[in-house]
Amino acid sequence: MITSNDFKTGMTIILDGNIFQVVEFLHVKPGKGSAFVRTKLKNINTGNTVEKTFRAGEKVEQAILERRDMQYLYSDGQDYTFMDNDNFEQLALPKATVGENNILYLKEGMNISVLMHGSEILGVDLPPHVELEVVDTPPSEKGNTASGGTKPATLETGAQVQVPFFVDIGTRIRVDTRTNTYLDRA
Repeated sequence: MITSNDFKTGMTIILDGNIFQVVEFLHVKPGKGSAFVRTKLKNINTGNTVEKTFRAGEKVEQAILERRDMQYLYSDGQDYTFMDNDNFEQLALPKATVGENNILYLKEGMNISVLMHGSEILGVDLPPHVELEVVDTPPSEKGNTASGGTKPATLETGAQVQVPFFVDIGTRIRVDTRTNTYLDRA
């Protein structure tokens, strides 16, 4: 058990039988009355965010999550198969568990972390940055690269991101998987 005073961004707690991750928190001490903690919590299972206020010092149960390093092997259309790097067991996860955004950046052979609470699989954590090849983008026109700006590009996994004008087909780029944005050339 922890108290609401111990909240930190990224911490996971159990509330009403569900696992929530603390997205934001703010300790408030009004001039009159007792202190409280205003939080924004993300439900790990559904992805929904809720705002909840706790009394200062209120006890809540902390959820201990285990991260297992796994390698992405393949997809059969419905399930995504991963292999545990320690014991080589294979695990098939449905699309909903992997997450729509994560699917856009999965590449065969990529190492990821699977989040687990006990024996329950909660989701997949990709690395913060991935290196992918551009397979389709409009050609650069002479002179427009100096002025800056962006154009759409399709990556080898099917993800679409905005890239600078100087990026051409075949260029390897780094993409931030959390914000779906171009970082730099690899």
